[in-house]
Order: sequence, then structure tokens, then C-alpha cells
Amino acid sequence: MRPCEKGPCSKNQCCQGSGKCRTITFRCCDGTVTDYLQSDQFENMFSNWNSLEAYAKGFWDYHSFITASAEYEPYGFGTTYLNSNFFGTREVAAFLAHAGTKTSCGYKLITKEPLLWGLCYNKEMNSNSYNYCDKHYKNIYPCAPGVAYYDQGALPIYWNYNYGEASKDLKVDLLNHPEYIEQNATLSFQVAIWRWMTPIMEHQPSAHDVFTGYWKPTKNDSLAKRVSGFGATINVLYGDLVCGQGDNEFMNNIISHYLYYLDLMGVGREKAGPHEVLSCAEQVAFNPTPSSSP
Repeated sequence: MRPCEKGPCSKNQCCQGSGKCRTITFRCCDGTVTDYLQSDQFENMFSNWNSLEAYAKGFWDYHSFITASAEYEPYGFGTTYLNSNFFGTREVAAFLAHAGTKTSCGYKLITKEPLLWGLCYNKEMNSNSYNYCDKHYKNIYPCAPGVAYYDQGALPIYWNYNYGEASKDLKVDLLNHPEYIEQNATLSFQVAIWRWMTPIMEHQPSAHDVFTGYWKPTKNDSLAKRVSGFGATINVLYGDLVCGQGDNEFMNNIISHYLYYLDLMGVGREKAGPHEVLSCAEQVAFNPTPSSSP
């Protein structure tokens, strides 16, 4: 039995990222990420994280990722089985593909190996340009004086309300001290996995749910061309900033990282599925957002 929000789940249930028990058809939440991801594989995936050119040189490391993962393994991160299928290895590759793309400086450097430059950043470089304080949330998540809520972390969050939600769930005062994320690699990974496991809005799935297949498309989802798989994780995390616009560079970069990491983890890119599962090029966004660069 796994601990959950309202107590342990029964033997035919699994505790997921929402903190609620879910009935399962086979089993889930078994094992650890270290069962299939070793430090040498992690180093190969992010072989330039400690190079002189890396903006966050020496910040990230395998141990921090494993420590952060352990907090979410009981909720299915990297440990999910469903209908006799193990999603753990592919899910970790998918998560790291998003993290690697968002923190990469490979496309800004003169290099022939852009996929090797993930975990180059740990924060937005122009961090003083905007404070990302939404006054609509001043009563719930008031902005601290002089604090800016810019992108930070392995899967960056921004805006005071996101820092507030993360503070509440992780029990760390990120609302008043967002700088904690760029000071602690384990916390940075924890916040990123929290974002992966947590639905952005009520009645919407998390990236974890759409990837592992706990989310089942409705008729409206099918009409919107939304299907379970890697492409849907891009939709959950970025919506119409990336998806529903045909092929575009940012989406294709994420897909390229995912396929590359699958190869390095010994799964093989042929396990990734067809293009319509990998891509969100034709998907309508789960949650439409204001137009902006991803």
C-alpha cells in the first residue's frame, strides 16, 4: 500500500500525483528510478552540464535528480505499470527531454551536438527584466517586496501563483524566497517533477497522466486531436504556445531530445510511437494561453 492524501491506498489502487487513490487494472508505483537510470547514463545525457560554457556549471548532478525523484516515486513518477506495461523508463526520458530542452544552451552555442547541452541553465538569463507578479492573486499569493518570479529550475515555473502553489505542496517558502530554486539542485528537480505530476488546472490532466495513459481522451478530446502520449505532455505544459501550430522548432527540439534520451537509456526510439503520438502539431490546446515565446 502507498501513502496518499487521505490515507493508504488499497492493494488494487495506486496513489497518483493528485494525491488521490486510483483503481488500477494491473499494478503501479513499483521500484525506483535507480533500477534503470545509472549515473553514467545521466552523465551521457547531459555531458556538458559541467563544462566551462555552461551557465550553471556544476549545479546539476545525478544524485540531486535521484533524491528528488524518490519523493515522487510512490506517486508513480518513473515507477508506473499499467495493463502489464512499464512506463517508468520512457517517462523519465520524457521528463528529462522537457528539462533538457528548456535548460539547453546548445542551440545558442556553435556546436554540432545541440542535444548534449541540456541542464546548461538553472534560471532565466534576463531575470531582471520582469517581475511576473500577477496582482489578481494578491490576496492568495501576495508578491514579496522586491522579489521577481521569473523562470527557474529544471522545468521552469514563473508567476507568483505558481510559486505559491509549489510552496504549498512542497512545504517550502518559495513565494517569499524563489531564489531557493536556483540555489538547490534537488529542490529545482523537485519543483520540476511537481509541475510534471500536477494538473495545471482543475479537470485537466497532468503531464504524467497523459503520458502513462491514466488519462483517457473523451469524444471532445478526440475531436481536438488530443491523444495519450509524448505529444500530449507538450500540450499540457505549453498549450497553444507550441501546439496546434503545425511543426515548429521548439516542439521538434523536445521530440529530438526525447528520442535521443530513449536511445541512451537503452529503450530505443522505436518504442516512442508514431508521429501523431510524439507531436502536438495538430492538437487543440488543453488550456489556451496568451501568445508568448515558450
